[in-house]
Amino acid sequence: MNPAFNYRHLYYFWVVAKEGGMARAAERLDMAVQTVSAQVRELERSLGHALLKPAGRGVVLTEAGLAAMRQAEHIFQLGEQLPELVRDAVGSPTVRLVVGISDALPKLAVSHLMQPVTQEATLRLLCHVDEFEDLLGDLALHRLDVVLADRQAPANPNLKVYSHDLGSSRVAWYAPPALYAAARRGFPQSLGKVPVLLPTEQAAVRPRLEHWFERMGIQPRVVGEFEDSALLKTFGAAGMGVFPMAELVNDDLTARYGVKRLGACEGVEEHFFAIGAHKKVLHPLVQRLLTPVG
Repeated sequence: MNPAFNYRHLYYFWVVAKEGGMARAAERLDMAVQTVSAQVRELERSLGHALLKPAGRGVVLTEAGLAAMRQAEHIFQLGEQLPELVRDAVGSPTVRLVVGISDALPKLAVSHLMQPVTQEATLRLLCHVDEFEDLLGDLALHRLDVVLADRQAPANPNLKVYSHDLGSSRVAWYAPPALYAAARRGFPQSLGKVPVLLPTEQAAVRPRLEHWFERMGIQPRVVGEFEDSALLKTFGAAGMGVFPMAELVNDDLTARYGVKRLGACEGVEEHFFAIGAHKKVLHPLVQRLLTPVG
């Protein structure tokens, strides 16, 4: 390594990149803008490449900056884990697993997908729910160990991730008690008469549901659309409408939410994927997670 390389300079660059500008970074660091700018220029000099370029009132990463940022994220994430590792060395050790969960993924299904690791005695699990694209960005920057989603990661040469198929589940329709009788009578054509709740177009299963309606000749009376599957279940159980859900969670769904299964959504399945970043050493619990659901 170039002897002029300085980790303090790297840290200042990391803060500037995260804040999106010198002024905001200087405010966070409680330093003068000129000082922060000089530190970043020193890093660029030591690496031999420009890492940032102006964009509006802020800055964005160059190609070299993207590479440096990925490495910086990994370095400082390891630094954040250092106190925990030291505590584990003198106490009861823990295995930290940071999981990103797509907001469109049925939350009851997550517990099933996570079963291969949740019995780990030393597990310390951190779960973050967010939009799919944002989770992929955090995964690429090594802020997450794995992402659970309802779709594969899109092909992108700049996004060094892989998608592992965890299996699938048939989808069925469920109704709260107040709507069950009306929805059950003449099902599935009844879905054109009773209020219906659907996931938004961001959910991978939404186009499959729309194709099913077309195939069945049903014009659904949609009264609500939800990005978050937990909200979809909550509003459905409260009586707002009937809704589709993966049959994988049937027992938990009917027991916890008090809804009843109307019938199958024939030919429609919900798919589950674990998405990880390419690393030389794969997290041991991620390895255990990559087992298809039964």
